Amino acid sequence: MSDLPAAVHINEEGPREGFQIEKGPIPTARKIELIDALSQTGLDHIQIVSFVNPRAVPGMADADEVVEGITPRPGVAYTALWLNEKGFERALAHKRLSLGGSITLVASEKFLKRNQNRTAAEQLASQHRIVEMYKAAGIPVERGSIMAAFGCNFEGDVPVDRVVALVQQILGVAAEHGVTLKYITLADTMAWATPLSIKQVIGALRERWPDLDFALHLHDTRGLAIANAYAGLEMGITRYDAAVAGLGGCPFAGHAGAAGNVCTEDLVFLCNEMGIETGIDLDALIECAKLAEDIVGHPLPGSVMKGGTLQRFRNPQHV
Repeated sequence: MSDLPAAVHINEEGPREGFQIEKGPIPTARKIELIDALSQTGLDHIQIVSFVNPRAVPGMADADEVVEGITPRPGVAYTALWLNEKGFERALAHKRLSLGGSITLVASEKFLKRNQNRTAAEQLASQHRIVEMYKAAGIPVERGSIMAAFGCNFEGDVPVDRVVALVQQILGVAAEHGVTLKYITLADTMAWATPLSIKQVIGALRERWPDLDFALHLHDTRGLAIANAYAGLEMGITRYDAAVAGLGGCPFAGHAGAAGNVCTEDLVFLCNEMGIETGIDLDALIECAKLAEDIVGHPLPGSVMKGGTLQRFRNPQHV
């Protein structure tokens, strides 16, 4: 087990994760309001939209308008998600986005078929094509990603050996096209991870590739996202995707409930209490969480937005 990291980097995904799954339409102006507020918190990476088929994901039908409507803040990277070549072409049209290519595979073929209507072989072949598109467009390819890395609602448990094999495939694609990856994200897309499986998977990968960096994308459907993040910290993981107020979820995961990413302000609070630097203003982030709840019009699962921090209790004159 590694020592706890001195600092972590948090990639905020609430605007994309949250607004893609909300049942009711969210006005474009309110999406922009949240993104602009998040830009003031010290977050330096915010994923704001996904370029996907609006018939499949109606909440992203206004993705182009959202990108063009934000007020970019210097030092903040605004990114987008896409799943195929057409989505990438849409993203490429927006100069204000920070674009980075990813080599993405999926640990569950049943989920892949449901999510993208592809087989594993088709997905692998598509990654070769899209990497060439990235290179032709001058877009850096610095990340790999494995969806459903810890388990699947349609296929069950994912063996650790399968994740290891997929990392090998990702590295193989990168090597074939002459690109060097900075890290690989392990996505718990359907919230199957536990602290034990986090440590087992990361441990197996570190044993094989001790110098390779990994990130965690954790969902909280079964209430273990913050515990899994803590397990990641114990393993020395320094990169995390998170969603303000616990927004979000995967529309193809086949479950209801609190399916969003690990809550950003809860993760920042945990890091603060452990002496781990995030560079984020927690009080400002809590206000963003309250704003997110107002925008969606229903309670969100974040805890620190409700309970507050401990600072006012540590400072008696403010109790």
